[in-house]
Amino acid sequence: MNNKVFQNDSVVLYQGNALEVLKNIESESADSIITDPPYFLSNGGITCQNGKMVSVDKGDWDKLDDVMSMEDFYQVVLSEAKRILKKDGTIWVFGTMHNIFTLGYLLQKNDFKVLNNVTWQKSNPAPNLSCRMFTHSTETIIWARRDHSSKHYFNYDLMKEQNNGKQMKDVWTTSTTKQSEKNHGKHPTQKPLEIMDRIILASTKEDDVILDCFSGSGTTIVSAYSLGRKSIGIELNEDFIEITKARIEEVTNKKQQLSLFN
Repeated sequence: MNNKVFQNDSVVLYQGNALEVLKNIESESADSIITDPPYFLSNGGITCQNGKMVSVDKGDWDKLDDVMSMEDFYQVVLSEAKRILKKDGTIWVFGTMHNIFTLGYLLQKNDFKVLNNVTWQKSNPAPNLSCRMFTHSTETIIWARRDHSSKHYFNYDLMKEQNNGKQMKDVWTTSTTKQSEKNHGKHPTQKPLEIMDRIILASTKEDDVILDCFSGSGTTIVSAYSLGRKSIGIELNEDFIEITKARIEEVTNKKQQLSLFN
């Protein structure tokens, strides 16, 4: 199933398998792809959440089948991403030590030009329960342009302004996702709006089209909508689609309220 389940003037949401839906997205139609693909960590392990030991299993969407390897899965995604991006477009991909090396290798294999290896440092990471290694407190975000000849957009001045007049570095420290951003429901790998807002403001312009092919509970979509960009989201899970729609409605209501005072 890969049907369109929501659309307004700025947002289109598809529910379905990303590998299938991506085939139907028009070539050279996106200015940026910002996505947090499955890390395939749902293997029966444990972690700590709110002081309690919990399973790391996130759902069937985070599990590989017997047909396709992680490398094959990411290769299909990146091949489609290259086709869908405009000539000067860029891609942002989230990952951890479990998958980021594979993603980095494949980005270069597919002739993307890596621009930055951003380290997102979490100020409040979950403790390491095994006490046999350092606490995992970072994720990596690779930023790459479509190819070596692309002329990507970077809002250097705004990033410098937001960093107290100094060049912004590639280590970003924030807390994990705030509870207020989960009012409509939770996603196990939800990213903070603060991170997504920075990415979008740094690398896109108003009215640009942003694609998130694993949109989850819609953080990329909500950020893009709030900041005056257009977006396309693809998500397999119906519950996460409903959370995204509720978050979009919340932003719409805020925009309408603001317009009454302007």
